[in-house]
Amino acid sequence: MRVAVTGTPGTGKTTATGLLEDRLAEDDSLPDLEVIHLNRVLEDEELYTEVDADRESKVADLDALSAWLAGRDDVVVESHLAHHFDADRVAVLRCAPEQLEQRLLERGETEAKARENAESEALDVVLSEAVEEHGLESVYEIDTTDREPEGVADALEAVVTGDREPSAGEVDFMGYLA
Repeated sequence: MRVAVTGTPGTGKTTATGLLEDRLAEDDSLPDLEVIHLNRVLEDEELYTEVDADRESKVADLDALSAWLAGRDDVVVESHLAHHFDADRVAVLRCAPEQLEQRLLERGETEAKARENAESEALDVVLSEAVEEHGLESVYEIDTTDREPEGVADALEAVVTGDREPSAGEVDFMGYLA
């Protein structure tokens, strides 16, 4: 089984999957899955094509990342890019754009980058891509806005164990753009 955990930067993917990773290691009743933090792989293996100076980010080589992931099964793949790869289930973490923008500013992102990501979140960019790539039956939308990381990890655990039904399009942040 391969589970993708994706979402706009700042939605809580790394924190929640870190908690999930601990649970998977400690609880024998949970599936034996390895957690892969794909952005670390991108950095460590230098699987990017260039550095975008304007956006202060690396441009991922999706083909190289796909090749790196090939043959790796029984994994949880965490990244804002995770939905671009084969997966049985795709958890899309969502967050109110105002809160998302604040989180990104607090971790040192530029105002322009924080605003761009908040607008992407309001427009459902990652969710739309995930549904287009994997279908409604494989996507699990999780609103992290007012949830503590443990609660988000609970929701991810339910996705992994099959105790949660697929859902998409239930969260609406379009008011942010008004």
